Formats: sequence, structure tokens, C-alpha cells
Amino acid sequence: MLRRRAGAVGALILFASSPSTASADDPVSVGNCYLHVCVEVNVPGRPPAHSNTGQQTGGSSTGSGSSTDGLGRDCSFRPMDPPPPAGSALWQGHSPGDGAVYLDPCGLGNGITDGDNLAGAGRAFWAQNPPGAVVVDPAVLAQRAVDSMLLRPPAIGIVPKPGGVGVVGMPVYMWTATGPETYGPNVASASAGAVTVTATARVAKIVWAMGDGTTVTCTTPGTPYRAEFGKNPSPDCGHSYRTPGKYHVTATSTWAIDWTGGGQSGQLTEVRSSGVDIAVGEVQVVGQ
Repeated sequence: MLRRRAGAVGALILFASSPSTASADDPVSVGNCYLHVCVEVNVPGRPPAHSNTGQQTGGSSTGSGSSTDGLGRDCSFRPMDPPPPAGSALWQGHSPGDGAVYLDPCGLGNGITDGDNLAGAGRAFWAQNPPGAVVVDPAVLAQRAVDSMLLRPPAIGIVPKPGGVGVVGMPVYMWTATGPETYGPNVASASAGAVTVTATARVAKIVWAMGDGTTVTCTTPGTPYRAEFGKNPSPDCGHSYRTPGKYHVTATSTWAIDWTGGGQSGQLTEVRSSGVDIAVGEVQVVGQ
């Protein structure tokens, strides 16, 4: 036997008094019941009797889709088990696997007065995420992972050394220490709920501003100078001054950070700078 009642908010709800009134194999149209679960038909211009945000009228929500009503009944939202068949109106145009259809066990309490036993009845609705669950943005977690890293500016190595004096025309070698904090890889993770994002940072390039108006871009950490190199220029990161003077050298590293997690991936960028002062003079020939 089917009975029809109109809610105070203008929602039309049909519900079945026995399991035999609906078949799990039949598509469910709006206004019919599926396994004692009834579908609200919203009146245009009016809000639905219940939202799918995890809040319950007359109960105390925990923010996780769990609540009780004034009668002490468990009104926790839960996925329908088994789920409605494909094509059911309960999917609201979505396909099985795209979100889920959830059951609001206390959904018939929205302004409807009925003394009958409604055990097992409720309101069904589709939602992309579990009602009341915290939706985590993986990009936010990625930035949190990066913020937990210690990404230092270049640990500058240079010849001529600060405090010494170089010679005009002689090769200048520039390099940086290659630890995880100064060159990478530097790895960190951040989690929220069931989502974990892992970020890996590496220096993509170092731009050296030489203080004489020129810049040198190095995609390697550079080669530390050794005595056996003599007057040979740096193989990967060097310079040569044409005029004597004191120069402030700045090294700016660009960190390329790849992250993945929560079904997404992306890249972030961080920049760090450090500097030193060097002096360059001319060769003085004695006796001329």
C-alpha cells in the first residue's frame, strides 16, 4: 500500500509501507521509493527540506555527517548498500562511481507528522564527497609540504675568494654546495585526512649577478676551483672581469618543486638569494 503526504516545505514524498512495493532491479523515477528510501521532489523556487551538508534539523551535527535527532535515533549519513542501479533517478544524472548515493535515515522528519513505524525509511541523495567530510585541496597540502622544507640560498663558493684579490682577465669560478637544503633533492610530505601530498624540490638554475652589469645563468651547481686548473676557465659556471674594482656578487637559485598526491600533481617555485663581495685588481709589473 502506498501513502502520499505533502511536507510543510512543499516537498512531495512517497514512501512504501512494505518491501514488496519496490524492486531493486527496476529503475527508480523521482517520487518512487527504492528499498524504503524516498526521493524528495523539490518545488521550484523553494529549497529542499534537507541539505546534503551533514547538518540535521533538530539534532546535533558532529561535522562528519553523524548526528542524532530529538528521539535519540542515529541519523548518520551512510552510503546506500547496495547502491541504486545505474539509471536510477537517485543518481541525479550521475553514473555509479561518480560520487555516491547516501541515505539520510531521519530524512522523513522534515515537517511530516506520522505515527507509523518508519524504521528503515529515509531520504536518499547524491553527493560527490561524503557528507560532512573535509574536502582537502591537494595544492594546499603541497604548499604546506614546501613550507616545512628548509630551502636555503646558494652556499657560495667563488674564486677569487672574498677577502682576497683577483686579477683582471683571469677566470672566475662560481659554485654552490650541493646538499639537500642548498641544491636538492629536498623531499617533504603533508597530510590531511586520507590525503597525502609529497613534494620534491630541486634547484633548476642559479643566476649569478656579477656586479659589473653582467649575469651568468648556470644550470649546474658549478665546479669548485682546484690549483691544477691553472688559468683554464670554469667548465660550467664561470666569468672574467675586464676592469679592476670591488664587486658585489649575488647568486639567486630557483627551486622547481614537483608534487603529487590526492589524484593530482603540479609544480611550485621558490627563489632564494645570497651574496658576497670580491675584489679584482690589475697585475703590477715591477721594474717598468
